[in-house]
Amino acid sequence: MIYETIVSTVDGEGNAHVTPFGIQLSDGLVIISPYKPSRTLDNILATGYAVVNVVDDVRLFAAALTGRPAGDLLPAERMSGFRLADGLSHKELKLVKVQDDAIRPRLSLALVHEVQHRAFQGFNRAQAAVIELAVLVSRLKRLPLDKITNELDYLKIAIDKTAGPRELEAWQWLAEAVENHKAALNLENLA
Repeated sequence: MIYETIVSTVDGEGNAHVTPFGIQLSDGLVIISPYKPSRTLDNILATGYAVVNVVDDVRLFAAALTGRPAGDLLPAERMSGFRLADGLSHKELKLVKVQDDAIRPRLSLALVHEVQHRAFQGFNRAQAAVIELAVLVSRLKRLPLDKITNELDYLKIAIDKTAGPRELEAWQWLAEAVENHKAALNLENLA
């Protein structure tokens, strides 16, 4: 099972990087498999640490993918790094094992510290649609454009029926990223 989270890491100089990331749990470890090249991969390998943030505000996913600030950061409590101020919970993690791979290395991280900040209020279909579109946007250069636009059209049904203001804003940011990608492809085809 993959859980959609926001992972925050720092580079060797302490600069924060925040990005959406699917994680897995296995034998008490958190597994992260970033594509190469990846700032998240570079940061975890350089420092040995990461923070997994569990959130219910889908704007945080959309913001991180579209170059907007992904929320306020607070210092991690037991390690060098940062957590999202608006998270439901966070896990501070230490790298314990690396399985290298040419495309997606598998990083195993052990729990150092975990805090629950507030309760989860329940699911909204629009939140799931935004998360699915966020995954598609994160793979704009890897997936065929027709697959992305077909799925976007289907996911829009949940947005139209169940979205609140946060989901609508996140959807707008991600849909704009898809439109920008389409425009860039059209310019390449004209050249």
